Amino acid sequence: MGRINDPHKEKGEDASELSLRPQWLQDYVGQSELKQRLSVFIKAAKARKETLDHTLLYGPPGLGKTTLAYVIANEMGGKIKLVNGPAIERPGDLAAILSEIEAGDVLFIDEIHRLPRAVEEVLYGAMEDFNLSIVVGQAGGSKVISMPLPPFTLVGATTRSGGLSAPLRARFGIAEKIDFYSPEELGEIIKRTSKVLNMPIDPKATKLLASRSRGTPRIANRLYRRVRDYATVEGKDEIGVEDAKKALDALHIDDIGLDEVDTKYLRTIIERFKGGPVGLEAIAASIGEEVANLEDVCEPYLLMSGLINRTPRGRVATEKAYAHLHITHQVLLF
Repeated sequence: MGRINDPHKEKGEDASELSLRPQWLQDYVGQSELKQRLSVFIKAAKARKETLDHTLLYGPPGLGKTTLAYVIANEMGGKIKLVNGPAIERPGDLAAILSEIEAGDVLFIDEIHRLPRAVEEVLYGAMEDFNLSIVVGQAGGSKVISMPLPPFTLVGATTRSGGLSAPLRARFGIAEKIDFYSPEELGEIIKRTSKVLNMPIDPKATKLLASRSRGTPRIANRLYRRVRDYATVEGKDEIGVEDAKKALDALHIDDIGLDEVDTKYLRTIIERFKGGPVGLEAIAASIGEEVANLEDVCEPYLLMSGLINRTPRGRVATEKAYAHLHITHQVLLF
């Protein structure tokens, strides 16, 4: 069974996800400073009748990078083409994608830090000069094919901005970090979702879900859906706070949004490795999880919540983690 708190999970889960996305900047909840800056950049580009500069969006998964790419395309009056970085295996794959781009379109590359180096190098010219140059043929009989491209905007998304090469990062005229959302902002998102999915939710239930959504809109929407399931089975036409509590208890989501994997992660550091420091690989092996899953899904929220610290020697559980798990912190004296 997949994690309910995995912000990667819901991409492509069902068609209703697209209907939950706001289409315009004014409808996009949260990230107020980012929206103000993007609004200026978009208005300026449109006033000059230019495409928007290539834009890099980075931050933990589930915070709205894909949604923002859709918004940018709508605001600029272009179409959007979505592709995942690892799916572009060869320069020829990139050429096939770019050959379908029209003037003013947005090409959204998710997980752009995972582009193969050969593809990334071909992308440089496409971004800088709107020109695609690829080498075809074998050594000794190879030739360079050059193809002009219409002006377009590349929107790259990554959960690991440090994983981008310096030359690729330098070619983005706009780089914006997307931060975790406040409970109030998540509450607004949940209320919007309830209207789109036509199942009202009690304000107290909204507040409860928002407080356990880890600052992440995708998780807030997923929790709403699962709570809606419980209310539906009970024959309710509105989600009440008791429905929310019952569903969250069944899903093992605690009062600050931690799930079973998060709790195992913390308990492993505290109980098996005496509070740390301990390497991430050791934690992953101990609880049977992938390193990438812990690094991308667990740790950003645990760090933001002050439950762990990352040190040069490894991960360390904080006093707040001990208190949250009701474990007495025994300081060893030497």
